[in-house]
Amino acid sequence: MKTLEALLKEGTELLERSGIGEAGLDAWLLLEYAAGKSRAYYYAHKDEPAAPETEELYKKLCRERARHIPLQHLTGQAFFMGYEFLVNDKVLIPRQDTEILAEEALLVMKELPAPRILDMCTGSGCILISLLKEREDARGVGADLSSSALLVAKKNAEKHGVQDRAVFVESDTFSAGYFQEKDGKPLVKYDILISNPPYIPQKEIEGLMEEVRLYDPRMALDGGEDGLSFYRSITAKAGDYLKPGGWLLYEIGCRQGRAVSSLMKEAGFLDVKIKQDLSGLDRVVLGRKPYHV
Repeated sequence: MKTLEALLKEGTELLERSGIGEAGLDAWLLLEYAAGKSRAYYYAHKDEPAAPETEELYKKLCRERARHIPLQHLTGQAFFMGYEFLVNDKVLIPRQDTEILAEEALLVMKELPAPRILDMCTGSGCILISLLKEREDARGVGADLSSSALLVAKKNAEKHGVQDRAVFVESDTFSAGYFQEKDGKPLVKYDILISNPPYIPQKEIEGLMEEVRLYDPRMALDGGEDGLSFYRSITAKAGDYLKPGGWLLYEIGCRQGRAVSSLMKEAGFLDVKIKQDLSGLDRVVLGRKPYHV
């Protein structure tokens, strides 16, 4: 039987040979997952022989990671805003850059009592659920075209105990009956409409890194010919679903700030701003519906 240290070395070398960017980190995270041991335990017991089932699972996981299957798909977990989320190949893996979007939403919600949130293209539900965790007085709706993604989102809501404050709706943006006026019932209005929509131009998808191109759901990436398809459709109707003074917030591709800002201004949104991520790249556009139209 190999020691934990020997297993980690073998896994790291395999991932390095396979061109995995953060081979050492990924090898460690897979060992932590396979062995069920913390980093502190490893350093205190690295000469300990690994259990046969641990060695078998770890080697299998490393072989799969060497094929560029995302780490998060192998472990079934990803972290966002400090919370752990269930993920699979039916949802976009939560990314740190998207935390800028959630943080901006928390800022604009700061003075709002019991805010109502609409998360369009919710995917795993990580944005909506994180906001509900941070604001226990908030309620929200997550909409997505993918029924498979919504199953993941519902499981995450249950995992984090917010299922009583979150509703998930299968809908191509606002097309579902849930978002229509019926039987004299007016449209529900929201304080925040937030979205990380598909925004990769179609012609650029084949040039993405393998982990994204081969394993993220294409429908979560494809933003149409110029990457702006969802921004156009959501922005055109967003005002109908926002309260006076309500906020529309988007994650964007780093070269889409000017175009998305223009769409929002043309639709009548005020105080439109572009926010940068930690790398200084444009990452979020937000604006406010006028109080009086």
